[in-house]
Amino acid sequence: MNRKPIGEILVESYGLAREKLEEAIEIQKSKPGRLGEILVSLKAVPEESVARALCDQLGLTYLDEVAVEKVDPDLVKDIPINFAKQFFVLPIERVDGSCRVLVADPLDLAALDGVAAILKARVGAVVSTKQKVTDAINAVYDKRARQAESVMDDLEEANLDDIAHELEEPEDLLDASDEAPIIRLVNSLFAQAVKERASDIHIEPFEKEIVVRFRIDGVLYEIIKPPKRFQASIISRVKIMAGLNIAEKRLPQDGRIRIKIAGKDIDVRVSVIPTAHGERVVMRLLDKTGVLLNMSDLGLMDEKLSGMRELIHKSHGIILVTGPTGSGKTTTLYAALTEINSPDLNILTVEDPIEYQIKGIGQMQVSPKIGLTFATGLRSFLRQDPDVILVGEIRDLETAEIAIQASLTGHLVFSTLHTNDSATSLTRLVDMGVQPFLVASSLVGILAQRLVRTVCPECREPYVPSDAEIGQIGLRRETIPRPGFIYRPKGCPKCLSTGYTGRSGIYEMMLIDEEIQALILKNADSNTIKRAAQAKGMLTLREDGAQKVSRGMTTIEEVMRVTQEDIQ
Repeated sequence: MNRKPIGEILVESYGLAREKLEEAIEIQKSKPGRLGEILVSLKAVPEESVARALCDQLGLTYLDEVAVEKVDPDLVKDIPINFAKQFFVLPIERVDGSCRVLVADPLDLAALDGVAAILKARVGAVVSTKQKVTDAINAVYDKRARQAESVMDDLEEANLDDIAHELEEPEDLLDASDEAPIIRLVNSLFAQAVKERASDIHIEPFEKEIVVRFRIDGVLYEIIKPPKRFQASIISRVKIMAGLNIAEKRLPQDGRIRIKIAGKDIDVRVSVIPTAHGERVVMRLLDKTGVLLNMSDLGLMDEKLSGMRELIHKSHGIILVTGPTGSGKTTTLYAALTEINSPDLNILTVEDPIEYQIKGIGQMQVSPKIGLTFATGLRSFLRQDPDVILVGEIRDLETAEIAIQASLTGHLVFSTLHTNDSATSLTRLVDMGVQPFLVASSLVGILAQRLVRTVCPECREPYVPSDAEIGQIGLRRETIPRPGFIYRPKGCPKCLSTGYTGRSGIYEMMLIDEEIQALILKNADSNTIKRAAQAKGMLTLREDGAQKVSRGMTTIEEVMRVTQEDIQ
């Protein structure tokens, strides 16, 4: 029987663009591999669509949800977890003397034969995506994953407040050493933080209470208030997990925790400082399994996206990304590096810390304790024959001067600064002590950015704004697409009743042309430089935010929250 090619199935039934199929076929000629995998890597089609198309082609069943609680424990006890994870296979049930096996790749007959040999039974494949198969394997095999899931079940019924209030006074003072409830509480905090996409966990002691807050999409939300008497036990538990000195309560300490929750590898950076009412803990959560964004996923639109792509493909010069802490600067730089990363480029980074590993790029983490700073790391890089260098942050004159010298000797340098807008970055470098002619000759572009929460597509509600509202962000009614409404948040279970889900960037891009260079050489102030750039078409952060409001991506309140009043 002649089977229809999977590419044709994807075009006809799953919305794959014909030109993307042809692009993937060309790539396949020079780089052998499965066509479906190439299409997924190009983001031309989701992995789920490829799996469904494969089922259509082979006459198999696609499993959208895996009922892990119904998996027969006797089936999996003889299958090593390493084997299951390596080949993405999981036997799930016996049917009429044969065994149904969940697989990500039904064409991997060797893996299916291996399962058949271990179980001494005929096997039949049912298909799902790699992520869903991995999640099912973790839920069935990994004891810690099962514990995390049971914690999440408890949380759905009782929530963290109830768990915190289970911590009653011990009947006897000797019982105070039993910290099992404390361990459960801390584990529950991590589990709920991951579930709710929190980037930070704050444990804050006050005179008569402790407050735990999560930062979700850049905004802090109060989660629970555990009893004050358990403050020392909670802080000690976190410090033990982070490998910190629990006896030292007078000095700041920094540490790291690696945890695994439902198959996700989470890296936690822990900061502990002493305050008037005890030690305060802030934990930054980084999902090591997170997917790096592409340039087109950042929220750069139209001319800004093409302009940024033009900048990152230059042979030399400095590209700065500016903004306050937590504004997505590192994500933007990683997306840029990922786009230009190729075997013919030597790309090196010096970071504090390394947040994501990028295949094919040399990454070094600073360590001030042993004298490895941005400046010393950057200086050593110049002996490593680099084409592109990323410096995590320009913090001082020494780092700035080495970065400029690197750019002037034929290297492309990416870095960040903590400034409010693009024009201020130029004067900040001069204030550091860099000569204006060096700034003018080395910089090629500056991208200032902020993150705004995107309005939840499930519950957002349209409304027609008043003239006063749209006037706040400089939006004109005629620029709002028909029928003339924008959106405001409402709140639903999917967005945890916040009205927002996820974040996107708003940007201000300044290209350093001859006019801007002349102003830098004249030591012009940042306002003069900004007005000159605006006259040449540069959109400010607030103007870019206004465009995203008019397109229904975010709200007026969000843009107002993250932008300062533009100087006219």
